[in-house]
Amino acid sequence: MVAAGHRSAQAATPAAATGGPPAVVPAPQRWASDLIVDLLHHFQLPYAALNPGASYRGLHDSIVNYGANYPCMMLCQHEETAVQIAHGYAKASGKPMVAILHNLVGLLHANMAIYYAYIDRVPIFIVGATGPLDETKRRPRIDWTHSANVQGQAVRDYTKWDYQPSVIDGVPESFARAYGVMMTEPRGPIYMCYDAWLQEQPLDHAVTLPPAQAMPVPSLLAADPASLRQAAAMLLEAQRPVILTEYVGRDARGFAALIELAETLGAAVFDVNSRLNFPGCHPLNLSMVKDVFRDADLLLALDVRDWEKPTSELDSITRSAVSLVPPGCRWIDIGFGDLELSSWAMDYQRLLQADLRILADTTTAIPALTQLCKELQSSQPHALERASANFARNAERHRAARAEWARQARVDWDASPLTLARLASEVWEVIRAEDWVLTAGTLQDWTRKLWDFDQPYRHPGKSLGTATQIGISLGVALAHRDAGRLVVDLQPDGDLMFDAGALWVAAKHKIPLLIVMYNNRAYYNDWEHQLRLAKQRQTPPERAHIGMDLDGPAPDFAGLARSMGWYAEGPIERGEEVGPALRRAIAQVKAGQPALLDTITRKR
Repeated sequence: MVAAGHRSAQAATPAAATGGPPAVVPAPQRWASDLIVDLLHHFQLPYAALNPGASYRGLHDSIVNYGANYPCMMLCQHEETAVQIAHGYAKASGKPMVAILHNLVGLLHANMAIYYAYIDRVPIFIVGATGPLDETKRRPRIDWTHSANVQGQAVRDYTKWDYQPSVIDGVPESFARAYGVMMTEPRGPIYMCYDAWLQEQPLDHAVTLPPAQAMPVPSLLAADPASLRQAAAMLLEAQRPVILTEYVGRDARGFAALIELAETLGAAVFDVNSRLNFPGCHPLNLSMVKDVFRDADLLLALDVRDWEKPTSELDSITRSAVSLVPPGCRWIDIGFGDLELSSWAMDYQRLLQADLRILADTTTAIPALTQLCKELQSSQPHALERASANFARNAERHRAARAEWARQARVDWDASPLTLARLASEVWEVIRAEDWVLTAGTLQDWTRKLWDFDQPYRHPGKSLGTATQIGISLGVALAHRDAGRLVVDLQPDGDLMFDAGALWVAAKHKIPLLIVMYNNRAYYNDWEHQLRLAKQRQTPPERAHIGMDLDGPAPDFAGLARSMGWYAEGPIERGEEVGPALRRAIAQVKAGQPALLDTITRKR
């Protein structure tokens, strides 16, 4: 058992601020739900995002009183928001947090957010509850309609593991296993379901917690040495190698290691940006320059699932993808292969027919591969010369690309509403001197073209589907709160309309976040699809907006934000107004109040 101590039940200081959980507050009677709190303390899970529900009222009481509000409870208006906050927190910090979901109905509300966390390889400790399995203890109707036969089945296809212990003695081992499964690469969400009646029973006997010295998470998966040597030899034989990377930056060590590998080879790097994997202004960064694949003779894919989109040209109407990679190009794939393969979700993408596949964690495989390449180069002067020549050639392509992007950014500079490039430029001019973080959206990659992403924490990775960005952004801001960083969310209007109530969460829990609305008053991604079909079918393009526009009336995002405790300005439609408004908003964020600027942008 965790040793008892004395602390005010109103204390709410999370471990992120104190360095560890508070002492529990003992009472004359121990309850089964207290044991779950002991485990939350034991594994140091500092925050719990939730929408309230009676199915876990026992656990709720134990967290607030016995656990001294640790994990610190964060009230959300929707279960999707609760999961998304945990999603963003984990992406930004590398550490998990808890999302608590009420019974079957709360779980079903959260389904989409759990699925996105799964395909984004994010560890979230999801705690749920069910009505009593003992039918004699079920309340009429409500405990029946809110319970399911094996409740975890609802999310089993897109969680790494789910479990529902039948007795309190089964809770510690299953909790420890769930934590280990969740944190083992490739990471992902887990779901633990606790019987409501079980939570509320007196704890009348001792239940042993996992030993403090136990290691629930195994060591990193190492590469086969012989295969790595083969990969090094292939890389040094290549005339024009290109590195494709997607999840390497989930660990800051991978970010630094990739720089050294790329510089050793002089190889161009194309960052898919599911995490920030490579510095944006590094001379070898040729992300968003698809022509880099046209003359490649070897592609090194590092922790990549989405290999086909960056290396292909897509005709959206015919749905045909044409590869940019020359037929004779060889492929090396280093990553988790099919370890995360689901028999249900097809996030595994099309099969990469690689010449060499190495199952390994890139955090350890990249440094080992770099060392092997350097050893081979020491006996092959021509290989060093080729690496130097490739470095110079790729650096010039990088310089030319950024110069062209800077030129393009000035096109229609004074337009109203703003161009995305003007908005990205204005925000960058103000925040560049700050210790900043960009949450999810990249303004159709204009931030990646114009900003300097020089540190791995600057950006946890690109946004996912609509109705995910505001919640994830709150989690990212929570993760950076103690470091005092300026966290910026370039927030689409359609996404915020899904869950505008999430704004209240930031004000309630004092999460400092700067939102700059990317407001084109439409679900324009889908509008573009309708325009393409209108062109193909010769139907009126002026009717493509039907069912797509967010106008008539236009939402007042600034007024909405102010009603929930935010500082807000807008709508802003002219570029020269953005900088001064940003400075006013940042001053409020630094004073502890979240701020929103509603900027109106072009649809294209």
